[in-house]
Amino acid sequence: MGKKFEGISRELMALRIANEIPDGSYANLGIGIPTLVSNWTEGRDIVFETEIGMLNTGPLAMGGEVDQDLINASCQPITELPGACYFSEAESFAMIRGGYMDVAVLGAFQVSAKGDFCGWNIPGQRPGHTGNIGGSMDLAVGAKKLIIAIEHTMKTGELKILDECTYPLTAKGAVDLIVTNLAVIEVAKEGLLLKEVASGLTPEDIQSVTEPKLIISPDVKEIEF
Repeated sequence: MGKKFEGISRELMALRIANEIPDGSYANLGIGIPTLVSNWTEGRDIVFETEIGMLNTGPLAMGGEVDQDLINASCQPITELPGACYFSEAESFAMIRGGYMDVAVLGAFQVSAKGDFCGWNIPGQRPGHTGNIGGSMDLAVGAKKLIIAIEHTMKTGELKILDECTYPLTAKGAVDLIVTNLAVIEVAKEGLLLKEVASGLTPEDIQSVTEPKLIISPDVKEIEF
């Protein structure tokens, strides 16, 4: 069990991730925290794809914008931007498997020091309670860069960033960057590189809720937005 630190909100996690996606990118947002990223990219040259068959999706829809026929992978209502287009799931996965996604942002239950991650099944829970693997396997290995967006620990205090994952894997060695409510951590060849920490926290605080030994960046700083 780890200590409990509050850190930043999910919305600010999404903003930090949005700033990580370069203009000119094609990106896919997974279920959960990742869906909030599109709310922070207004005016940016980023094209979001949802694997159920839509390209150039906009922010999450609110109020009168809601159209039940326009949804993302989380079945949340979304908006469409000028130039949006629609296609079959077969064409969608041809884009994903063909390596046309520059960035994928996915949630996870666990991430390892080697960049393995688990995002679809918690052993012992009843079938269907934690969802299914969906398109996450394809996105994890098909995208040029994979960002994981997670709360740093479970609500029970159990650690999520581990030496080795204990749940069924989604992909091995695929993760490039981990953004949590407490820190920004790069998955490097040498191990996990701590680059940014939430306001009021220290690298030692982050280490106390992270199983692998962290490499502290010489210019580690407060999370930038």
